[in-house]
Order: sequence, then structure tokens, then C-alpha cells
Amino acid sequence: MRKRLTERWRRLGRTARILLAAGVAAVVVGGGAGAWALTREDTAQAQAMQVQATSGTVKETVSASGTVEAAETADLSFEVSGTVTKIYAAEGDPVKKGDPLARVDDTTLVAARTAAASALTAAQEQLDTDESSGASDVQIASDEAAVAAAEADLDSAREAVDDAVLRATIGGTVTAFDLAVGDVVGSSSGSSGSSSSGGSGGSDSPMGEDSGGASSGSSTDSTSTGTVSIVSAGDHVVEATVSADDADSLKKGLQATVTVNGVGEEVFGTVATVGKVAETSSSGAAVFPVSITVTGERDDLYPGTSATAEITVKQREDVLTVTSAAITTDGDQAYVQKVVDGKTVKTKVTIGEVYGATTEITDGLAEGDTVEIEAFTRPGGSRSGSQEGGQEGGFGGDGQMGEMPGGGQFPGGGMPDQMGGGR
Repeated sequence: MRKRLTERWRRLGRTARILLAAGVAAVVVGGGAGAWALTREDTAQAQAMQVQATSGTVKETVSASGTVEAAETADLSFEVSGTVTKIYAAEGDPVKKGDPLARVDDTTLVAARTAAASALTAAQEQLDTDESSGASDVQIASDEAAVAAAEADLDSAREAVDDAVLRATIGGTVTAFDLAVGDVVGSSSGSSGSSSSGGSGGSDSPMGEDSGGASSGSSTDSTSTGTVSIVSAGDHVVEATVSADDADSLKKGLQATVTVNGVGEEVFGTVATVGKVAETSSSGAAVFPVSITVTGERDDLYPGTSATAEITVKQREDVLTVTSAAITTDGDQAYVQKVVDGKTVKTKVTIGEVYGATTEITDGLAEGDTVEIEAFTRPGGSRSGSQEGGQEGGFGGDGQMGEMPGGGQFPGGGMPDQMGGGR
């Protein structure tokens, strides 16, 4: 019988034999759970592996990729118009929140504040006078409106004086400083040009008046909007994206382990935000933005560095697992070969979740129990080493094909173990 099968096998074309062998090898790879350590010897050997059921923590994670960024950034410019008279910082300087960065000439702004205070005093006096004289309700209402308007003008004028000094809104490092003494800053759109001595004129004056003797008539904007950029020092975020399939499983507060390019140790973080609007990746796939706050201050991280993150979406403690390759099934029933007193006993088990190369056992085994993985037989050869099951279609160095785990036969039995090429 074996001889007839061998002859039939040899009558197959070489291509057919290779395709069939590759198919069998794919079965080995698909059904296994990791690598088989194999040693070539002069004689074929079948050696079973024994593994233990272990209990531990299992995690389900979602992968994200992106870049490291500073946790906070600020791009600052003057909110008022004027000529820069003082510089307090430069690019590369460390600053604290509230530190002054630059100042503009506030002569006109202070004058406007004084005028606004006088206008408020006059409005309040008028209201007091009319109330004392028994003026009509309409007049009193008009006076109260005038007082309210004057108060708002004074508040704006005071704020403008404060804004004459540009201050850092966050602590960090100055990364850009596009200001110099003599620069005219602010917006001067409108019919009036800017003044070289008293700040900018035109409609952007806090009181809506032409200021500082500026000459009018020019419609060209001659002011700049010099900016200062600051990035937070030590605090970082990872701006990343996840696939559309994974986005629904993410939420704020989930823990993440981040691997940063060029940084040897792992970085930890917490999901801060998950975007609800899809973006398009470089490959054209839909992805969703995720922001991860890096835990603690780090001086070894730099904005723009690429990073990947594993976000834990589910974690379970004390889960009993065993190598998936040790489990066989018969219909809906799962079994393992449990080692009892040196002998294997076919034992029913109930399986739960599958975690890569391991499978949860919910019943039938206890922590520390030993189970056996069926042997994988290889023919002899002249070299020794280790290979993954199914590599090179299962052929040894002598052109022979190794037998399958669990008895050394191909599915269905009867397949010859010789693959003599071209014979």
C-alpha cells in the first residue's frame, strides 16, 4: 500500500509536489503557536515539549503612532499698536509665566486711560446732578447708560496700558523671537498711517482717536505683527492616530506605554483626548487623532520625534493561560495532554479568550499543571540549529520533508515522507 502511494506521489509533477508541500507547511504554521526548536541529527527524533499553565495579568492593547510634541505652546504678539522700546528676552531663553518679553511706547495709551477716567468722572457727576434735581426717568436712564459706557471705556484703556508689555502666558523656552527695538507692531488697517514717535494711529487706538501726532492720509499698513513663540519645558504629549476599527475602544484616562525613537527606556502616559472626526493617513485609510499626555517631566524628549504607543484598553488579573499549541479540539470540546505522574492524560478543558500564542483556561487545569505539546519529527541531516516550524516548506537540508506534529503523518495518512525531486 505504501509503495503504491509513493509511486503515485512520484508521478505528480515537481510543481504539484511543491505546491502540495507548501500547503501542508501552511497548515503547520497556521496551527502552531510560535517556533519549534529542532535539532538536526543523523537519525530522526520525535521529542514532545512540556509547558506549564501559568496565571498572570493579560492586556488587550491598541497601537497608535505619531510624534512627540510640547505639552503647551504659545505664539504671542502685541494686542496694542506701538513702537517697541524695550526687549527683555531672546530666542533660547527660559521664561516663567508672567515674565515680560518686550514693551512698546505707552505714552498715548496712558493718556487715553487718563481721558477715559475723566470721562467716567464727568458721567457720574452728571448722573448725581440729575438725580438730585429730580430729572425725568428718561434723563436718568440716559445718564446711567453714559456711566456704563464710560466704565467700559476705562476698562479697555487700562487693559491697553497693561498690554503695552508683552508677557509670557506659559513657562518654558523661547523658540522664536521676532521683535527688536524700533519695530512698529500692531495692526494699523484703515485710512491713517503709523507714527514713528507716538505709537500707531488710526482706528486701533484704544479711544478710537488719532494719537501721538501721526500724519494721516496714507492708506498703507506700515506696522508688523512680530511674534514670540514659547514651548513648555519638560512636559510633553504624543499626538498620534489610531485606525478606525480601534477608535471606539479608546477613552480618556486609559494608560499607554510609549516607545520614542532614540530613547532607550519606555515612556508612560495617559490618553487625554480622542478625536471624533476622522483624518486621512498617508496610505489613504481613515484614522482618528489621539493625544497622550506623557507622565512626569522628561528632559530626554524632543518635539517632532516619532513615537509609537500601546494603549491598554482591557486588563485582567490572575488569568490562567496555557500555550495555544497544547490545545486540541474534538467538535466543540477542547482537550490538553496533562502530565500526571510522568504520563499524559487526555483532559477536557474549557477555554476563554485567546491572547496571541496563549489561550485562557477557565476550567480543567490549575496553575502549575504541566501539559504536553505533541512531538514534531524531523528527518536527520548534516547540520544542527533551530528553525521555525514550516520554514522552507518543511524541507531538511537533504530534500526531505519533516513529519507533522502528533504522530508524524500528513493529514489523511499515507503521504510518503520522501519528496525525491524530479524522480
